[in-house]
Amino acid sequence: QVQLVESGGGLVQPGGSLRLSCAGSLSIFSMFVMGWYRQAPGKQRELVATMPSTGRTNYGDSVKGRFTISRDFAKNTVYLQMNSLKPEDTAVYYCNAEHPSLGAYWGQGTQVTVSS
Repeated sequence: QVQLVESGGGLVQPGGSLRLSCAGSLSIFSMFVMGWYRQAPGKQRELVATMPSTGRTNYGDSVKGRFTISRDFAKNTVYLQMNSLKPEDTAVYYCNAEHPSLGAYWGQGTQVTVSS
């Protein structure tokens, strides 16, 4: 069964940090663009960051300079290091894996809440 399993969400104070992890169940995910999207209540899902197997990473404007995406290809895992968190970063964060020929997959989502 194809799965993306996220972990690392939670409650953090403004200015704090969290690291999200997403493990893919198949080794072919190394061929996919993997990344993170988020959806806040009442808002559309938006890009946070994506990272292809080779090439440039891509960040949403609101997280540039604060968030860093990375991948461990041996573990089929993508990470999102989130620093200098703001209340407006509060959302459900979804892991995504896409390939033009092999399809697209989503994780179940993990809640990130930034609040004092």
